[in-house]
Amino acid sequence: MLMDLDIFEAFRAAGVPDDKARGAIDAIHGLIDRRYALHAEQLATRTDMAEMRGDLQRDVERLRGDLERAKGELAAKIAGTMTAVADAKSELIRWSVGSIFSAVAMVAAITRLLSH
Repeated sequence: MLMDLDIFEAFRAAGVPDDKARGAIDAIHGLIDRRYALHAEQLATRTDMAEMRGDLQRDVERLRGDLERAKGELAAKIAGTMTAVADAKSELIRWSVGSIFSAVAMVAAITRLLSH
């Protein structure tokens, strides 16, 4: 209000009638109010920031849960793959050993047939 009085006195010193000086001060107040309203719509308040912080914390917790579930699923898939690899390895060894014995038996049979 002290600023209003200073502006009013400046208008009066410039020869502006009282009613016109009050009208000009009211117009200035209207412009200031519109400017503050514009900034209030664009700027975040502490309450806005607190709400955003809470939202972010909930999102982080949800993402942590998703990550833990994904890690569990990945571990299960890796374990399944390792089991499949171990099964394939033992199958390969079994067939290789069988093939070696068969080859040795065939060579022995051929040698025996040819030696007579």
